[in-house]
Amino acid sequence: MARYAALLRGVNVGNAPLAMADLRRVVTDLGHTDVKTYLQSGNVVFTSPPTKGEVLAEGIAKRLADELGLRVPVLVRSAAELAAVVDASPYADRQDDPTRVLVAFLSAAPAAARARELAVPAGEDMEYALTGREVHLHFPTGRYGRTKFTNTYLEKVLGVAATVRNWKSVLALRDLTAD
Repeated sequence: MARYAALLRGVNVGNAPLAMADLRRVVTDLGHTDVKTYLQSGNVVFTSPPTKGEVLAEGIAKRLADELGLRVPVLVRSAAELAAVVDASPYADRQDDPTRVLVAFLSAAPAAARARELAVPAGEDMEYALTGREVHLHFPTGRYGRTKFTNTYLEKVLGVAATVRNWKSVLALRDLTAD
């Protein structure tokens, strides 16, 4: 058995309400065990036989759409992948404020040509590092809530689904999948 985290994009912001009890039920009904949600923003960890993350994500997304009418991107990372994301952060040791270090999880590694188009918006004090299916973000003097370097921007430029979590959430998800 393996531990995974499913990250839903845009849940409980705007027009995508989802009770965490419903999310836990949907994931449990798919046959996954030890299902726990983290915060109210569409993070769920669970145990399942070793399976490709894309297969798990598709199953959860389909069930959410079929049962609840909720159509949102779902991205899945294994415990090992989350640990690797934490280990790969070029910014975690440079910042004490976990709201200024974030990770954008991508549904797939972007094409090289699209990755070359990614750039910090003019006038913004931030930096990023694209590593496979993640974009590590650092806002040394600002906040993610004020940037133009958003999910929508990443999806438009990179051509893949994205969902962002702050460093505190990334660490919590890593820890929850490590149990």
